[in-house]
Amino acid sequence: MDATQLNHIYKTIPTNKIPWIKNHLPNCLLDLLNKQEIKTCKIADLGCGIGTYSLCLAKLGFEVFGIDYSDVAIEKAKQLFELNQLNGEFITLDLTQKVKRILPVCNFAFDYEVLHHIFPEDRVQYFKNVFDLLSDNAMYLSVCFSEENDCFGGKGKFRKTPLGTTLYFSSEDEIKQLCSSLFEILELKTIDIAGKPNSHRAIYCLMKK
Repeated sequence: MDATQLNHIYKTIPTNKIPWIKNHLPNCLLDLLNKQEIKTCKIADLGCGIGTYSLCLAKLGFEVFGIDYSDVAIEKAKQLFELNQLNGEFITLDLTQKVKRILPVCNFAFDYEVLHHIFPEDRVQYFKNVFDLLSDNAMYLSVCFSEENDCFGGKGKFRKTPLGTTLYFSSEDEIKQLCSSLFEILELKTIDIAGKPNSHRAIYCLMKK
């Protein structure tokens, strides 16, 4: 999905109709927080959208750094934080391209329902950028749609959504090969995650730099 298409979605579709926008943290991330595997730190919200997950984390005391390549989404995230009188840093950036600016060093990063928007040819550079963003021994959680998912017709690696976007559905082996060249994989599994309106099969990969 290119930035123009993403900006169009954020400009023209009501927030409650955009399927990836949720006002509460996903259970798999909450579980890491509740077990204190992730403690209060500087956290990178990759593909942060309008900042709803970032807002939840900021309210819990995290120092938030949000990245998205939709400038419309980033402006909405900044407005959301201003409205709630909270501090957060948000930038417009395409992490599938070589980053030519200095980014803050973060102690944890996550992308949730983001990687399936990134096609295989762009994923290596994306993961290199995430690696460079993290401090030594920092953890990184990535959750993306599994090829076992039966949504949007339930067939094929590439599938078109009702919004007109095209997603790529991964296998565990693909994610393992992609991540293991840079990170130590701590846990790799297929899980069910909440969706609008139905749940989805997704690949959960928790890694350490």
